[in-house]
Amino acid sequence: MTLQMKLMDVASEIGGVTDYDAAMRILEKKMDKANHAKIGRIQCKPLVIKIANAVVMCDPDAVFVNTGSAEDRAAVRSLALKNGEEKPLAMENHTIHYDLKEEQGRITDRTYYMAEPSETVSSLANRIDRTEAFSDILKKMTGIMKGKTMIVGFYMRGPAGSPASNPAVEITSSAYVSHSADILYRNLFDIFDREVERLGHFYANIHSEGKNRAEDLPNARVYMDRSTQTTYSINCTYAGNTLLMKKGNHRFSVDKAVYTNRGNELSEHMFITGIEDEDGTITWFAGAAPSGCGKTTTAMAGSHFVGDDLAQMWIDKDGFVRSINPENGIFGIVEDVNWEGDPQLMKLLRNPGTEVIWSNVLIDDKKVPHWTGNGEPIPEKGFNFQGEWKNGMTDKNGKPVPISHPNARATLSSDALANYSPKAEDPAGVETRVITYSGRDSDTMPPVWVARNSDHGVVIGASIVSAATATEVGATGVKRAPWANAPFIPGALGDYMDAQFKFFGSNRTPDSKRVVMAGLNYFLTHEARGGESKKLLGEKRDVKVWLGWLARHANRKVGTIQTPIGGIPRYDDLKSLFKKIIDKEYPESLYNKQFSLYVENILKRIELQEAAYGKEKDVPKILFDVLSEQKRGVLKLKEKYGSVVTPSQLTAAQ
Repeated sequence: MTLQMKLMDVASEIGGVTDYDAAMRILEKKMDKANHAKIGRIQCKPLVIKIANAVVMCDPDAVFVNTGSAEDRAAVRSLALKNGEEKPLAMENHTIHYDLKEEQGRITDRTYYMAEPSETVSSLANRIDRTEAFSDILKKMTGIMKGKTMIVGFYMRGPAGSPASNPAVEITSSAYVSHSADILYRNLFDIFDREVERLGHFYANIHSEGKNRAEDLPNARVYMDRSTQTTYSINCTYAGNTLLMKKGNHRFSVDKAVYTNRGNELSEHMFITGIEDEDGTITWFAGAAPSGCGKTTTAMAGSHFVGDDLAQMWIDKDGFVRSINPENGIFGIVEDVNWEGDPQLMKLLRNPGTEVIWSNVLIDDKKVPHWTGNGEPIPEKGFNFQGEWKNGMTDKNGKPVPISHPNARATLSSDALANYSPKAEDPAGVETRVITYSGRDSDTMPPVWVARNSDHGVVIGASIVSAATATEVGATGVKRAPWANAPFIPGALGDYMDAQFKFFGSNRTPDSKRVVMAGLNYFLTHEARGGESKKLLGEKRDVKVWLGWLARHANRKVGTIQTPIGGIPRYDDLKSLFKKIIDKEYPESLYNKQFSLYVENILKRIELQEAAYGKEKDVPKILFDVLSEQKRGVLKLKEKYGSVVTPSQLTAAQ
């Protein structure tokens, strides 16, 4: 598939509006004079026609145009409270939103790519015939907004003027969704036409939550039309299913990088943060991790915060990798956010002055939010994601009901953070020197290791394995999570992987400018290294040390011990950095547990990847070459040293 392939536009087929003048007449009937005047300022005729078709299809009572002005933003917030989608809390500008208790994460089983029979869709995704999707959307979205107000907002996914930004329109009947969009994205109504003309496209998103009842959830759907770059969301409430500019439009950006600009652009599920050295050097990182696996914590560990979830990347004219955050806010999981590990974030969550939308946490009788792992006293009672709650409460299976859902969130603007970087709004992005990949890996990989070259780095990303998190409804167990981006790769994995190899191995990038590519793993347990406890072998704050070491390695200030899977730190370097960065002693016994190679686990991991990718079509041969090379090296170590190889043995083997 190429993005130039234009197929049936579902909204246009249902709405039947084909010209601008007819669109404006339809909108005039649904808008008051003020809102009709606003829409008249949008000169992109295909966009106005798209909005008119959404109006005909969904049939709202009224249409409100959100220009991002202070007055319009206030009106959206007020409507969210009036509709009961949000309720005020004790702290000024703090509100609580509850999703349906049965919809506390992405409904991956009801999320589909619309496709023609000849189109290739990722083997890790759901596909649906375009005509079948059309019939379902026609049935479910026709008239779905009767009695409601449609809100239309015009946003940029990225700073204005950036080559990797993407314009997007959000059309929704949910004031909560529109309110969230105003916090998370740049409402650039006044220059939206200019940006669409500059970039040559826009994304469209149409959402209605229906009647917001649990019995409607079996009929909830998220459809993505890659051809027309339009998403449709029906009968959903959770932001990951409704705020379609987030992961819905991220999928379109992945497509654009893979099929339109392969080798020059990437769209990744990554944080962006800057680590400042003692001499003032700032090293910029971008790092992938599945949702719920520490991206926000890692991003906040940096001295200069840009983003915690998504990254648009490109190679500039000088061969540098540059990154921007398509968002300018945080939709972050709050479980285990506390004063010890996340002091910057806690200041905003617990002190007045920052607008925050809470979701699915416990609210006590004083209208104060509480959540699992906040390190604070647990209230005796309150109201949470499943209803009335009391301390010690159990569910029908006798399992304790937590005070907050594991996927409970807080939505707030990034510029409220003390370590927020003005570079986040620079259209030129940040010069990215380190790329990291991580997941919830309890028993195999060390806390940090560095790829020997870009091909090995791509394989680290392709080989992420992670325990399932609460971000996906019904997800359990341990599974592969390639690049932490697999749920958002529309096309064939082989195509996406080829784009990764071409980008990081680009001949436009001199060797002196190539990024350092590394693996991170915060989730090793004592049990996996000979102990009995399932607790983590390290601490949350250790992430500052792993990032600090990577920054120094990227700037050639520390070396590595080379192993078949990549370079690992030397003990003396880490001992010094633990003391310098977090004032913590780091015994060599702990170092040996964390950085010894457990050969059998690594071999199983390699064989898992070989088997899985062996079933895919057109996977680049270099992946199997790298895995085979690593396996030979690991087997050689096993033959000489046994099933556990210590750092001192690895040093001797170099």
